[in-house]
Amino acid sequence: MVALGSAGGLWYAWGRDLPSVSDLDVLEFSGQTRVYDRTGTLVGTLTPSLDSSGGVNRNLVPLGQIAAPLQKAVVTSEDRRFYEHHGVDYIGIARGLLKGLLKNDLEGGSSITQQVVKNTLLADLHAARTPERKFKEAVLAYQLDRTYDKQKILNAYLNIVYWGDGGRSDIVGAGTAAHAYFHKNAADLNLAESVYLATIIPAPNRRYKEFKEYRPLMKDLLARMVEDGRVTQAQANEAWKTPIYPAGWRIGWNDDGTVRSAILERPERLQENITAFEAQDGPKYAYQHYLQAVEKELLPIIGRKALYGGGRIVTGMSVPAQQAAEQASLNAQLPDGATLGIALVSPVNGEVLALVGQKLTGGRASDWNNATQARRQVGSSIKPLLYTLALQKGWKQSDTVLDSPLTNNDYQPQNYDGRWTGRYVTMRYALDHSLNLPTVRIGQEIGVPTFEAKLRELGLTPPDQGGLSLTIGTLEASPLQMAEAYAAFANGGLYYAPSLVRTVEDARGKVLYARPAPAAHRVWDAQTAFLGLDMIRGVVNDLSESQGGLATRALIPGWPVGGKTGTTNDIKDLWFAGVTPTVAGAVWVGKQDGGTLPTWAYSGVVPTPVWQQAVAGALQGQTPVRFQEPAGIAYRTIRQVDMAFRTAEADQEPVARDGSGQQGGFFTRRRPPAPESTPAPEPAAATQDATPDASTITPDPSTATPVEPVPADPTSTDSTVTDPGTVDPGTVTPDVAPAPDSTLMDTAPPADTVTPSTDTVPADSAIVDAAPPEALPTDQGTTDPSPAPNTGTPTESTQDPLPPDAVPPADQSTPAPTNEIPPLN
Repeated sequence: MVALGSAGGLWYAWGRDLPSVSDLDVLEFSGQTRVYDRTGTLVGTLTPSLDSSGGVNRNLVPLGQIAAPLQKAVVTSEDRRFYEHHGVDYIGIARGLLKGLLKNDLEGGSSITQQVVKNTLLADLHAARTPERKFKEAVLAYQLDRTYDKQKILNAYLNIVYWGDGGRSDIVGAGTAAHAYFHKNAADLNLAESVYLATIIPAPNRRYKEFKEYRPLMKDLLARMVEDGRVTQAQANEAWKTPIYPAGWRIGWNDDGTVRSAILERPERLQENITAFEAQDGPKYAYQHYLQAVEKELLPIIGRKALYGGGRIVTGMSVPAQQAAEQASLNAQLPDGATLGIALVSPVNGEVLALVGQKLTGGRASDWNNATQARRQVGSSIKPLLYTLALQKGWKQSDTVLDSPLTNNDYQPQNYDGRWTGRYVTMRYALDHSLNLPTVRIGQEIGVPTFEAKLRELGLTPPDQGGLSLTIGTLEASPLQMAEAYAAFANGGLYYAPSLVRTVEDARGKVLYARPAPAAHRVWDAQTAFLGLDMIRGVVNDLSESQGGLATRALIPGWPVGGKTGTTNDIKDLWFAGVTPTVAGAVWVGKQDGGTLPTWAYSGVVPTPVWQQAVAGALQGQTPVRFQEPAGIAYRTIRQVDMAFRTAEADQEPVARDGSGQQGGFFTRRRPPAPESTPAPEPAAATQDATPDASTITPDPSTATPVEPVPADPTSTDSTVTDPGTVDPGTVTPDVAPAPDSTLMDTAPPADTVTPSTDTVPADSAIVDAAPPEALPTDQGTTDPSPAPNTGTPTESTQDPLPPDAVPPADQSTPAPTNEIPPLN
């Protein structure tokens, strides 16, 4: 009774949610389920696959096309009593343990049936040696043995066996292994080659590289095959003397079957053989990642038999967009060892237009789909979402935020180069230049919980206890998630969950699935969405590349474009996410294992051109359209930059903010600089970007130049700014506004520096050719004001280094060409 009770308890705890063994019955399916794009164009057929812990095998081979010697060698090597037990070989387990103890010769204890279960149905628990996994493995092995005959189980096993690392892709299944190691079909393997493949299964990567050391295992296996009656002694002797040449090896043989010499000359030959094998199928791998995503979306809805049993699937794919994204991946100039993910979606309803999950090279790519499966930190590409939230809360693009380190806070982020101006810069300027310190102050004032709630509305999952670092990019997301979040800028503030499939019919035309009409969730009101859109259009259009523009390479002739770059700590992840009126998309670039990229790689020159090529190709042939502007939008020219406002707020005075929640006028007041103060020389990037070229920008001569504020030293009673040369570089100037003083100069700009304009959308050409935003002004009557106390050389312009093509003044040096301001964890 106790035993029965224990068994019942185990079943109640672990046996009620077991996967179905019918998921392994894929070899009998036709593979003729046809997939169509949104216009009814045939784009491919779904190929049955077996997913295992070693990878995904789409080169499924029927047992009749696998050489009989390989079948026999694998059974003898892996499960000698395979045809006798009922899924679990208790005798084999005991024998393996005894042999291991007495002869130090470990023999596999798991049956072939158990290995099939472990590597497919229980792949998520594969690495865990737990009672739960063992219990489920035994139950499912017994069910599998009762449901299928031995030949089908063996066939499944031979299609999921991991046979080693092929370089760009894993070697999974007998079909791929035969081509990788011996450049032939699985049906053509001889006994010697079959025995070799069987002996390397337990540790393929090590045993492949040490041929001579593991050669004796082949003789042992041949002897056991003779014992089991699977081959004759004569066949075994002949196989032992048959020379074999695994890919990449140069081997010298003696007549008695012993090895005279063995040198591994070209291990890369494994991948070359796989590539040549896959090239035979040509178009089979076109649209690979989109079709795989279709499978993942439909499997839980209609099941494997309906999915692979023939029929018709209509998707939201756009063939021009998919082809353009794949071509962009092929053409992408990435750092060595890097890969990518591309996702393009329709802002109209959230349908996925294109997916590319890897850097394509012409052959079959890895099955891992970075476009949908990767979760990588997004860096500064998160900033527009925070800035738009501020706009929703009543902020304006022209409002100013202090660019200075935080005070009274353990979290101390920095701008990219560790420098800060100590001045109030407009939100537009801060986003154009991707400044971290103003961004964190915005997040401090808006509130992290409020920002987290907005991210969830946008389909994103904030990290636990992300804190203020969330505001500068510690969120992890996929390119598809970022594309859908950005799509809300282009459609008036609506979020749609991504979808790929419209309808599914079986082979007789019966509708198996019809997607409900996409449901929109409003995340921004239309005016807020448009204001946020105006800001990310500024990132692309406000600055030329020579002026330090971060995203100029996203420009698409004839089309309005908005977007934002992003880079994470140690240059591990590079992003660009952006929108046009009809396509939104995101591109991620990084190493699959999360390693660092070279210092020259930055987001403005690596993922941004990939995005541009993909989206421009998707738009090719379409008539350019403009973003739809809602009612109640007005434009004003603020410091030579056209900005959008709510009409009711367009002429309101900009507000100065420091993250504390206290607000001031357009600028705070500051004390005039000390007469003897000697400013530090400006760096090249600051000089280049801070002072617009007089030949291209002609300010209104009647406009007085305003003075930017400098944080005052609250401990000082002197009316002058402390000489920066006397300030300890390790100190942080407290973020405290000075008390009003009748002797202080009013630094607010004259009214005519805010120029009303007509309430129409400015032409794209006007945006593209606009002067650089808000070059920080100098004091009237002085050429170079005293800088604020700082931890480094102060700068009045972008904290991002110049792009490689920027030309600094001849007498100044160029900073290292690295783009984004990475978040600090």
